[in-house]
Amino acid sequence: MFLATYWCSFSWASVLTIRLLRESARDKAVFLHGQVNGTSGDVKDAVVILEKTPFQEENISDLLKNHTKLQLQMSNDIYSTYHLYPPPQLSEIKTTVIYPATEKHLQKYLRQEVHLIRETGEDYKNITLPFIQSQSFSIQWVYNILEKKAEADRIIHENPDPCNGFVLIPDFKWNQKQLDDLYLIAISHRREIKSLRDLTSEHLPLLKNILQEGKEAILKRFGVAGTQLRIYLHYQPSYYHLHVHFSALSYDAPGISVERAHLLTHVIDNLELDPQYYQKQALTFALRADEPLLKKFQEAGRA
Repeated sequence: MFLATYWCSFSWASVLTIRLLRESARDKAVFLHGQVNGTSGDVKDAVVILEKTPFQEENISDLLKNHTKLQLQMSNDIYSTYHLYPPPQLSEIKTTVIYPATEKHLQKYLRQEVHLIRETGEDYKNITLPFIQSQSFSIQWVYNILEKKAEADRIIHENPDPCNGFVLIPDFKWNQKQLDDLYLIAISHRREIKSLRDLTSEHLPLLKNILQEGKEAILKRFGVAGTQLRIYLHYQPSYYHLHVHFSALSYDAPGISVERAHLLTHVIDNLELDPQYYQKQALTFALRADEPLLKKFQEAGRA
């Protein structure tokens, strides 16, 4: 799978838009299903995400200069609204491409009804874990980062210890041009930890390294203090390899809702109170209507 914010071996002319998967007025983004004519003549699916980029302080004055077009929409007393048409260099749209995309990728971005699941420790053992083990979730791209076969130049910090080490890398959702939407991911070198459910007190040194060294690296590189960061894990995660999210506290990042995000400090506290906390605790998470795991919970009478 090719994942990037630029086009690689194909051009816009080779992309046919099939359908709109979803749009987000809040995030100023659209999610498209496209098909790409490959160099060998085969046609493969792709997901194309178009997002309006955040304003950058250094460009604000350029937006208001004479070469920007303003079109009046409404005027009433002291209030007026306009459509502003900036010059091309200030009209950037961030484009993310997932290619070739599987049906799972297409479903991930398709608008769906969502259901809340309350998963007990027994539910995890009897329903969720067997489901995970039966699936072929490819995370080769994660291993490519850890092995420095890809994105090595983007690594912000690394602790190379194979047991308690990790790499810290910008999330592809962040363009690194402003700090308001700062977003990085810490990826553990250990490969057997799938999610929050696998964590025990044995993993406290790893988690504490991620917390402390991650904050220090972000302060050193970007000047953002730890008190201005939201540091958390997802459950369910989007991929089954332990990783921790670092986002600016001012950023309304995807997946920070209470039914998915677990603050790393709370995770550490819980494991210090009970080494088996996440094997016992009931956890709540959301599943889309089309997800096979939801069907498993429904068949077991748990949803």
